[in-house]
Amino acid sequence: MTSPAQAPVTGSVRFETADDGSLRVCLGGTWDIQGAKPETAPSRIAWDTVRELHFDTVGLAGWDSRLLVFLDALCREARAAGVPVVLAGLPPGAARLLALAAAVPEHEQDPLHRPHHLARLGQWAVGLNRATQDMVGFVGEITLGLVRLATGRAQIRWRDVGAVVVSAGPDAFPIVTLISFLVGLILAFVGAIQLRMFGAEIFVADLVGIGIVREMGAIMVGVVMAGRTGAAFAAQLGTMQVNEEIDAFQTMGVSPVDFLVLPRMLGLTLMMPFLCIYANLMGNLGGLLVGVTMLDLGAMQYYIETQAAVGVNDLAVGLTLSFVYGILVSFSGCYRGIRCGRSSADVGKATTSSVVTSVVMLVISTAIITVLCDILGV
Repeated sequence: MTSPAQAPVTGSVRFETADDGSLRVCLGGTWDIQGAKPETAPSRIAWDTVRELHFDTVGLAGWDSRLLVFLDALCREARAAGVPVVLAGLPPGAARLLALAAAVPEHEQDPLHRPHHLARLGQWAVGLNRATQDMVGFVGEITLGLVRLATGRAQIRWRDVGAVVVSAGPDAFPIVTLISFLVGLILAFVGAIQLRMFGAEIFVADLVGIGIVREMGAIMVGVVMAGRTGAAFAAQLGTMQVNEEIDAFQTMGVSPVDFLVLPRMLGLTLMMPFLCIYANLMGNLGGLLVGVTMLDLGAMQYYIETQAAVGVNDLAVGLTLSFVYGILVSFSGCYRGIRCGRSSADVGKATTSSVVTSVVMLVISTAIITVLCDILGV
């Protein structure tokens, strides 16, 4: 038997076929990155005649990643040909690394080999069905949570509701002020260009007042809160899902819907009408600025025209929209956060998805409520 000092420097490999059809790979020498490749390559093996692959490392003096590369290629070819691989004869470290490499498949994403259109349509339909069932189930959980809240059995901390009210209300005033003021200013400027051609500059007050109070104020607040608060809800709950905090709540018998979802939905839904009223004020101030500086209208004249144009029905429609938007934005953020995956990438996807879902729901709900208002004559 050769001592390690007398072992050959370059690794060697020899293939022996047993009577039962199994192939034994005999490895010898030192397999390191400085050595030459073995003369016998795995591609020369006739795998159709091999029943099982074994390894013999009695003559192996040393090894590093070069041996793992060779063995991994050999094992991949054997498994591709349907030949079982027995790793018992390898060093323990090499066997564990090869088993780990076989357990994690390669990430294959070839845009040139995409599934057929019908297959993608079927996958989309199945995914839509699952998502619908999951969303309906989440709506049911929230409904049961509201029933428990009404009967005084909900596991809710009102202090959390107050924190959400502050976060979604006063803390959001700066961005709501900026967006609403600019929207009112832009709406008045666009209307002024056309109305000035007919000498009807005073009707800019009607345009801005009705547009902001009835639709645009609530819509802009909804979009801002979707990108600000709804995304924050998704990120917070998604991070808790990654850290397994939600699982801990369930283990302790605490309902995540009662403890995490209801405070956020109640806080944002309650604050949305107040934010809408504030946005209406800022939007009309933006229109007033254009009317006074660009159209030479008096401030009192603009105010009286706005008061005459905007009715209680317009304000009621805007407040109804804002209330519905609060429910939809908080629902989307909490739903995407609770249903988040277990990685940081999933948290990012949940945050993005919550904003997209919120905006789509806002548009759909606005269309439905507008049609209903037209039917009812509001």
